[in-house]
Amino acid sequence: MVNIPEIQIAGRKIGGTMPPYVIAELSANHNGRLETALRIIEEAQRAGADAVKLQTYTPDTITLDCSEEDFLIHGGLWDGRNLYDLYREAHMPWDWHAPLFEHARKKGITIFSSPFDKTAIDLLEDLNAPAYKIASFEAIDLPLIKYAAGTGKPMIISTGMADAEEILEAIEAARAGGCRELAILHCVSGYPAPAEDYNLRTIPDMITRFGLVTGLSDHTLDNTTAIASVALGASILEKHFTLNRQGGGPDDSFSLEPAELAALCRDSKTAWNALGRVDYGRKSSEQGNVKFRRSLYFVKDMKAGDMITEESVRSVRPGYGLAPKYKEDVIGKRTSRDIRKNTPVSWEVLIK
Repeated sequence: MVNIPEIQIAGRKIGGTMPPYVIAELSANHNGRLETALRIIEEAQRAGADAVKLQTYTPDTITLDCSEEDFLIHGGLWDGRNLYDLYREAHMPWDWHAPLFEHARKKGITIFSSPFDKTAIDLLEDLNAPAYKIASFEAIDLPLIKYAAGTGKPMIISTGMADAEEILEAIEAARAGGCRELAILHCVSGYPAPAEDYNLRTIPDMITRFGLVTGLSDHTLDNTTAIASVALGASILEKHFTLNRQGGGPDDSFSLEPAELAALCRDSKTAWNALGRVDYGRKSSEQGNVKFRRSLYFVKDMKAGDMITEESVRSVRPGYGLAPKYKEDVIGKRTSRDIRKNTPVSWEVLIK
């Protein structure tokens, strides 16, 4: 029997035997307003997401207050920005975490976060976070992974930019730290990322190679890539989520809006249900249409004892007569009684 990997977050089973686990990434889409963050949680729950995820850092825990060339961004969505200033704008104030966790729990949606240093994990532990997500850029921070693993909570690691060796190192660090429920996400760390960069055939290879619950962190601009990944075995789907893609925040432009997130939650489950199992049998929705298959019918009146010829029978719809494959067996046989044309051919009307 094939062992299908599985984890649980807040009592929800996640793995190939369950519909995809959809995570709405709040990221920087609060745009500096707690009220916006609270509304994003509400809209994620209304859309049907399984979880909403925060990012827990300050500019001082993620980078240095420095304007040297190393700390400037060139190209892409944040061209010309200084890392410290970007993260100062984007970060989730730590005193917001408690009200956000409380609000999510009141609304009945799971909430957890990506920590970016040990102090963030300590804060999230105080809030009884049910899981941890390691961001792609931190997948090589093995001490951080080990520290998060030491909480004993389930962990999800994004693998954007990581090669197979680095992914294995991250997995080994998580295991060494004590993590027993571990998942990994295929990811392309472009913002946004073109669909052709995703190489989704990597997902089944990851499942085979690493033997873990595997999903997709998707930075494309629509749901096509995420839904396609379900057919290849993705059990977790993570997408950035905002109230308004024109909101002007650092991450708004490549995030889903509420109607799009609702479509992802609905359509990914439809895709998962469509996978089903290997089954060559007749399906329930086909039962009523069996009668419309082709079968053999008499196309002329026949007297008892007449010989059946090519001109006597045809393969037509509906399907109440013998299957067309028996036509050669029927030709040359004689009828056992008078038969009117447009009557289905059956063995009972033939002389044996």
